[in-house]
Amino acid sequence: MSSPLDAHDLRRRVQAVVDAEIRTQSAVLGEIGDDLTPLVSAVAALLRGGKRLRAAFLYWGYRAGGGPDGEAVVRAATAMELFQAAALLHDDVMDDSDTRRGLPAAHRRLATEHTEQGWTGDGDRFGVAGAILAGDLCLTWTDELFATSGLPAAELDRARPVFDRMRTQLMGGQFLDVLESARGWESLTTAERVERARRVIRYKSAKYTVEHPLLIGATAAGVGGADLAELSAYGLALGEAFQLRDDLLGVFGDPAQTGKPAGDDLREGKRTVLIAEALDTAGPAGVAAVDKLLGLADLDEAGVEELRAVITGSGALDRVEQRISALVTDAHAHLDATTGLTPEGRQMLATLVDVSTARSA
Repeated sequence: MSSPLDAHDLRRRVQAVVDAEIRTQSAVLGEIGDDLTPLVSAVAALLRGGKRLRAAFLYWGYRAGGGPDGEAVVRAATAMELFQAAALLHDDVMDDSDTRRGLPAAHRRLATEHTEQGWTGDGDRFGVAGAILAGDLCLTWTDELFATSGLPAAELDRARPVFDRMRTQLMGGQFLDVLESARGWESLTTAERVERARRVIRYKSAKYTVEHPLLIGATAAGVGGADLAELSAYGLALGEAFQLRDDLLGVFGDPAQTGKPAGDDLREGKRTVLIAEALDTAGPAGVAAVDKLLGLADLDEAGVEELRAVITGSGALDRVEQRISALVTDAHAHLDATTGLTPEGRQMLATLVDVSTARSA
């Protein structure tokens, strides 16, 4: 069976909608002048390629509910990719990330443009301001593309509350992430640290990556009652597993596959479940190493390797892998408990579990 990302030529069709939307919005901004070209180019570069997971969850949620294939559902699904672009643009600014998907992050790209053009003022501030505005544009385009997708008005009306909740709760999740970094973990037990990290995962990643796109599609198609509740539980379990895998890749992943420098999450000082688990059993020397090195912006490869050794030696890596496996099992169980989904939709959602939690990227 084809991958859920490419069945019915989905990924190519999503990219075609992305490209068309960029052309449309470039024309709108072109009325202001060619000065807006760097801003649009930064967005276009970010939206080129990618797995298209969020689009796939909306599409297969809709198809699993009996909705037909067509240009309308692909356009609605593509809105999820514009929404992710907004989140990534803002996230890279907040994390001061240098790269995204193997390319300079948008704020770095715009800062370079400032330098190359010889403009006055602070190039970094210019880049940050531009990236924030680019993210805001993507949020606007998300709403516009969804509303004009071509899905029947009744379907859009059914799905709109989930769509609105997704947008609001992601911003709350982003703030939670910032808040946790500011508040610190020093006075918390391991259980409290893990729960706070999981709360950030739930609202910053799990819901907008899996649960909400899935429920937007399923609700639009008319899925309700017990099946919708099971899909929600499937989405939350799988979304958390997805982010836990992403956290592991952020420390141990291959930059050629992740598109980000090795150990970038360690330099950013992210307070993840992985770090909470490591601090629990690392011993005094390991805890001291984490306290000393985690969050150093200039952390070198030797420091990354030291932290990796602490994490691995503490057993945290194995325990997070076990969490992922348990969440994968939960996701499959909730999907299996549904009774009214189409066979193809159910199968594709089952396959998406493995696609979302793959160990390599």
